[in-house]
Amino acid sequence: MTPDTPMSADSSMSADSSTVWIWGLRRQPAVLVLLAAGLAAVVAAALTYGAVPLSLSHLFDAGADLERAVLFGIRAPRVVLAGLVGTALAVSGACLQGMFRNPLADPGLIGVSSGAAVGAIAMIVLGSALGLASWATPFALPLAAVVGAVLVTILLYGFANRYGHFSVVTILLVGIALNALAGVCIGVFQYVSDDGQLRSLVFWMMGSFGRATWLITIPVALLIAAAYFVLRRQARPLDLLQLGEPQAFHLGVDVKRVQKRVIFCSATAVGAGVAASGIVGFVGLVVPHVARLLVGSGHSCLMSAAALLGAGLTILADLFARTVMAPAELPVSLVTSALGAPFFLWLIARVRPQ
Repeated sequence: MTPDTPMSADSSMSADSSTVWIWGLRRQPAVLVLLAAGLAAVVAAALTYGAVPLSLSHLFDAGADLERAVLFGIRAPRVVLAGLVGTALAVSGACLQGMFRNPLADPGLIGVSSGAAVGAIAMIVLGSALGLASWATPFALPLAAVVGAVLVTILLYGFANRYGHFSVVTILLVGIALNALAGVCIGVFQYVSDDGQLRSLVFWMMGSFGRATWLITIPVALLIAAAYFVLRRQARPLDLLQLGEPQAFHLGVDVKRVQKRVIFCSATAVGAGVAASGIVGFVGLVVPHVARLLVGSGHSCLMSAAALLGAGLTILADLFARTVMAPAELPVSLVTSALGAPFFLWLIARVRPQ
């Protein structure tokens, strides 16, 4: 097919979205190029605007030491971390929705975000009693969150393999139970915390990238990159799983292995992101739906679009959160929820009842 080849009404309805041409490119590559350009623009804006305005063109002029320190020491790690967390949440959400064949599935569904939250909150409330060295204090909170996420993942795996057979239904049920149990633990910690701890606890639960440093961002980047690489390799099996597990099995998909990889790679990526930033809502739920509207449901292109959209949305939300009330800073989750909730209601309203 060429860009000028006419298509009948019937053939256009049955054609895959990748056969639509935009500016001489197939639709999906064209959309990805536009999303990448949008992400680059958002990154440039996030690096430039803030409490200390920066000019990237004058960054290496003599006497620009303060500007360079702000850019490379404070703003760059924050922007990178926000992009990584957005990518982790969006890609994990897209894969989990595909695996469960459920549009409401998101990374919080399997309880990993809740486990990471409980670990971090326990450190906020009880950390002073541990007598940590000053050099270890900045790493204590993310490390506690990672431990919480890992414990939840191990618990999920143990329950799912309790009878020697990996069960996705069990994963869902255990995730619901763990989310409820995490809510109880968080409530107890809120009750016993003092005023300062309660403020830190509530602010962390609403998400913030203000603690970003390269020492935190680089390990998070490695974990999320490794998880993303494995998830990308599950794109074709996830496409076949849309036909149903029996059909996918007969087409050569090792269904249980794919399910394990998706769940544990999603847990790794989300746990690492939550450990560094706190809980950022709605990104993992809404972004995959937007990506499907743009590029279709094929998971190879869907994951790329979700990664670009998730990164761009989270960086943009963080930029808004730290500038709209400067020098005060809004929690990021307030911004993402304010954007995501109305869109999700619109998405529900546009779906015709069957």
